[in-house]
Amino acid sequence: MSLVKMLLLECENWILGKPLVSISTGGFLLPFLQSYFIKEVDKVTGFIVLVAYTLLMLGVSYLLTRRQTTLQGFLVGDRRMGTIKSAMSIAATWIWAPALFVSAEKAYSNGWPGLFWFLVPNILCLLFFIPYAERIRKQMPNGITISGYMGTVYRSTNVKKVYLAQLSILAVLSTAVQLLAGGKILSSILEIDFLTTTVILSLIAYSYSQFSGIIASVITDAMQMVLILGCCFLLVPWALSMPGGYTALTNGLHGISGNYQSLISDSGIALFLGFGLPAALGLMAGPFGDQCFWQRAFSIKEGKIAKAFALGTVLFAVVPLSMGVLGFIAAGYGYSATDKGIVNYELVAQLFPEWVTLPFLFMVISGLLSTIDSNLCAAASLVTDAKKDVEMWHTKAAMAVLLLAGILIASVPGITVTHLFLIYGTLRSTTMLPTMLTLLGKRLPEKGICYGVGLAIIIGLPVFALGTVLNLSTIKIIGCLIATLTGTAVALTWGLFNRF
Repeated sequence: MSLVKMLLLECENWILGKPLVSISTGGFLLPFLQSYFIKEVDKVTGFIVLVAYTLLMLGVSYLLTRRQTTLQGFLVGDRRMGTIKSAMSIAATWIWAPALFVSAEKAYSNGWPGLFWFLVPNILCLLFFIPYAERIRKQMPNGITISGYMGTVYRSTNVKKVYLAQLSILAVLSTAVQLLAGGKILSSILEIDFLTTTVILSLIAYSYSQFSGIIASVITDAMQMVLILGCCFLLVPWALSMPGGYTALTNGLHGISGNYQSLISDSGIALFLGFGLPAALGLMAGPFGDQCFWQRAFSIKEGKIAKAFALGTVLFAVVPLSMGVLGFIAAGYGYSATDKGIVNYELVAQLFPEWVTLPFLFMVISGLLSTIDSNLCAAASLVTDAKKDVEMWHTKAAMAVLLLAGILIASVPGITVTHLFLIYGTLRSTTMLPTMLTLLGKRLPEKGICYGVGLAIIIGLPVFALGTVLNLSTIKIIGCLIATLTGTAVALTWGLFNRF
């Protein structure tokens, strides 16, 4: 299988949790860039892109923010984050490189039903999160973490520890994924060893994150979103303005094969079972199991949370929708993609000047580091649950420890994005329902939560991994359901038996 062909499978596999093709290389981004960018972007250009990104992020952080000397300012921005900046940060936090590719690939291959099953769950999960973000702010106006909230509500250090462990492991693994992918990419382009590259990426993210914490994360996210949206607003109208552009768009709505006419056709139902349902189950738990989103809920001005998340959802939707339009246009032109997974890039390479590949690479690096700096801020906030009398240096030390742990895990021989994604993807769903029910006023037994979440991880993760290895959708769905439902089921059963 060619390196180009790998990305077709890997983009979809990332969403569904299937094994990534390029297991030996560490993820889907490396073969993509090896196949295209490494041939076109030389070592000097790679350094220019990396240095330009570093200077831009440092400039934005140091010029537009102030050094934070208090925990409230560093961890939650004194709870005064504005609507627009927060919305752009929420959108950027929810975007990672696969979203740029999968939306175009599904539109090209499966028409509007394919784009529907990718785009709609991504949108709904953020909108679904809004009332819970508002509730946690009202119930705990001075809160910082979801683990702190759960520990306070149940007056239980054990519940807090369970949540703290889940969130901490998630942050470490998520950071390791970014370093693994980014390190492989840049080490190939810059011709330096992998470990050195991961250290460089870590230092870049740490350099501006330690200056003003969540404020730096939000402002750099906003800058990243401006760049991404700018590319979308440039490329899509440009493509449509070309000869036959609008006709190609309408002709491509049913995919390159023309077989995807509706959601309820035979092909539409098969698409739902094979892609839509597993993707929806995995995506819905995303914000609930990630401290990055709860931290933003605590940081936004009171009364602005719903507006920020709603606007963030709209801004996010523009990106995969724009990439989907490029997929439709490619299908409408009858373009035979070398690799369907990067059909938007192939179309851009065919229609636009070569320099367009540079901002594309810039966006990929920005997306990776944006996730890392969000994780750094999340790790800093979790220190408040792990230690009493926290000082500022403790939070920055936590950032350094997170990066060190991420570098060590990413450097493990044979470790892959698949290994890490299977673990943290399942971890996110294990605490979703207990969190939702608690915020809605339903109190669960303390021990039931602890044992339930533990069993969800112990049972749900292996079942989901088995379905992924065997590429069986049914087993994967069962694994997702076990991970999602077990925590609440055990807690409710525990409470029922303790009544007698």
